[in-house]
Amino acid sequence: HVQLVESGGGSKQAGDSLRLSCTVSGYMHIPYCVGWYRQCPGKEREGLAFIDNDGGTTYVDSVKGRFTISQDNKANTFYLQMNKLTPEDTAMYYCAAEIWGGTCQRSEKINFWGQGTQVTVS
Repeated sequence: HVQLVESGGGSKQAGDSLRLSCTVSGYMHIPYCVGWYRQCPGKEREGLAFIDNDGGTTYVDSVKGRFTISQDNKANTFYLQMNKLTPEDTAMYYCAAEIWGGTCQRSEKINFWGQGTQVTVS
């Protein structure tokens, strides 16, 4: 059974940087992908950045150039580096995984979700 645990959230000032971590336990069948989503109060959950098991990455336009998704295969950990934070980045951030193929870009296809980590930017 796959479990995802996020960490690294917190309170930041506008312009700061923050790195979120997602540690994966259990075996993820290849091909797989991992994505970072966020949900602001009163809004739908939105996908931000995605990485496949070959290291290929995709970003939505709103975070392209500011956010970077990466992975440490040895540590079974995925990261979301967030730079130039703004108050609009305030949200609960979730790690998500899809196995047996897929792109992680459609939330209804996600197989596993983390519990989320809160990011607040003022």
